[in-house]
Amino acid sequence: MANTYTLIASSTVGSGGAANIEFTSIGSAYTDLLLNVSCRTASGGADSVKISFNSDTTSGNYQIKYLEGNGTNVSSGTSPSQYSVSASGSTDTANTFSNAQVYIPNYAGSNAKNWSSNTVTENNGTAAYSTLIAGNWNNTNAITTIRLTLTGAANFAQYSTAYLYGISNS
Repeated sequence: MANTYTLIASSTVGSGGAANIEFTSIGSAYTDLLLNVSCRTASGGADSVKISFNSDTTSGNYQIKYLEGNGTNVSSGTSPSQYSVSASGSTDTANTFSNAQVYIPNYAGSNAKNWSSNTVTENNGTAAYSTLIAGNWNNTNAITTIRLTLTGAANFAQYSTAYLYGISNS
């Protein structure tokens, strides 16, 4: 059977920026979730974005394995972390946004939730990054809320966007 994608909700950051991007009241009608993000910080350099499920901000409940490269250097490792994607910074090339996809299979199931993300940043002046993450949220509750927050003090810049899709196997 073919997979079908249904737009559940979208968010576009308005003038002045936003401290977070959040999707609430996510129903259980789908098998998987796909989150497409295009973002930039409102001030400062590039930043990491934390993902939180169901308002759980306890860092020890999240683990990631990552592989990251910038065209010159490669790094990998594990971390008890909520990092999910990268955000281009206001000091990066003007009007460029990082792009990412976060895939969450079996989000409504009764097991711990695994997810993966793929992020690319662009910066014509210096290094740009490509990052792959495999993550785990150690909680058996269905995901009903997803919140994205920058790890630094900056807000998401105007025109940052996020689209949440439900995936069905029918």
